[in-house]
Amino acid sequence: MNQQSIETKTYLLDAFFLHRNALINSAASIVGCRYFAEDVVQDTYIKISQMTIPVDIQKPESYLFRLVRNVALDKHRRLALERQYHTSEEAGVNEAAPGESPEKKVFDLGDLQIVADALSELPERSRRAIELHRLQGVTQKQIAKELGVSATLVNFMIRDALAHCRKCLQA
Repeated sequence: MNQQSIETKTYLLDAFFLHRNALINSAASIVGCRYFAEDVVQDTYIKISQMTIPVDIQKPESYLFRLVRNVALDKHRRLALERQYHTSEEAGVNEAAPGESPEKKVFDLGDLQIVADALSELPERSRRAIELHRLQGVTQKQIAKELGVSATLVNFMIRDALAHCRKCLQA
């Protein structure tokens, strides 16, 4: 850093301390809270002390207020985003726990039993095709090879088995 840049930085920091209260008031008008405004001014001071200052700053006070304004706007946006995604701890007190209710689990178990009964009513080859396809993720081409039938027939067996299960669930 050259001598002129050091002098500019010193002058800027002196102006910072001279106008500190006005900078806090300016930031408070943006973030809406004096507490956060003081954080903004502190963040601005740290930013100034760590950055390389351009030598040709014509109006250091205006430069300071612009820096504080920019930091305050960033803080305001961050606070708005946090408010959007965070709620108070009390807000969740009366909420149900995530997951299924016991009633839904019993209902689903009943549906599962109906599907199991429907599958047991199917011919062995169709039952095996639907189990391989839906439960084990085997492709229709591989099922056709294992059962010794065409892939088209496997497609029809799976379609008919699903239709039978749906019919049993609706009854």
